[in-house]
Amino acid sequence: ATIRNEMSDLEEMGFLEQPHTSAGRVPSDKAYRFYVDKLMKVRSLDQKEAEYIRETYESTIDQIEQIIFHTAETLSEVTNYTSLAMAPRLSKVTIRHIQLVQVDGEFALLVIVTSSGILRDTLIRIPEGINNDYLSRVSNILNEQFRGKTIDQIDTEDLANIRDKFLKNRKFFSSLLDILIQRFRESEKREVYLGGTTNIFNFPEYQDIIRAQSFLNLMEEKDLLYDILSNSTEDGVWVSIGSENSYNELHDCSIVTATYSLEDRVLGTIGLIGPTRMEYSKAISVMDYMGKALSRYLTRLYGR
Repeated sequence: ATIRNEMSDLEEMGFLEQPHTSAGRVPSDKAYRFYVDKLMKVRSLDQKEAEYIRETYESTIDQIEQIIFHTAETLSEVTNYTSLAMAPRLSKVTIRHIQLVQVDGEFALLVIVTSSGILRDTLIRIPEGINNDYLSRVSNILNEQFRGKTIDQIDTEDLANIRDKFLKNRKFFSSLLDILIQRFRESEKREVYLGGTTNIFNFPEYQDIIRAQSFLNLMEEKDLLYDILSNSTEDGVWVSIGSENSYNELHDCSIVTATYSLEDRVLGTIGLIGPTRMEYSKAISVMDYMGKALSRYLTRLYGR
């Protein structure tokens, strides 16, 4: 009788709910939130898990897209949940070097190197009479003005300062600046890498074919997944439980995310999706460790 009374009290307080009439009572989103915020003790990562994560970043991979892809795979393998990893936001990385190189009489190659090691290059048409010496001077001026800045930090004053230095070929130079900015904007890919998409079927909640299909359809919506990860831009681990999620398809799920950085500049977000009854303590400790390990690896590869 005492247990029944306590269960009844918990239900009245909103900590237990009955999903449908034939089901037993289960913890509500409110209960899980109370547990995560007030009761949970984040466990330390065990040695094998930590070792497995470290091995991910001891390979010879140096392309950042591949690094993020392997991060998603490792997350899903360690936790048995579905993992997400956002490709880095180019607007948040700094410009390391800009180079213009003539490739024939009419064209030059514009090469952009960022602090995350990402190279962007594009062919641009150049006016008659422009040679490599001139392009080299242009490259030097661009580097003086832009090196060490992010795209977000480039303002109209920067552009005006550069234009003032070029009285000759001003039309070409204006078009070059437009191409440069446009190239960065176009490169802001909304790419999300997934790991362990089918792991969700390991949980009884997703034996229901309609619910499972809804989840799989959501995993194909890369823009939507990117938006979900973009909600978490602060340092540390962030947890969103059930109905706290913006999308109806995720109201039966919880999401745990962490950011990763390069030299203290947030580049992107990694995340886990699982049922609301997920093992929060493990998920949070894995995400915290993984976010920091990825940040250290990127700083080692691409840091100043």
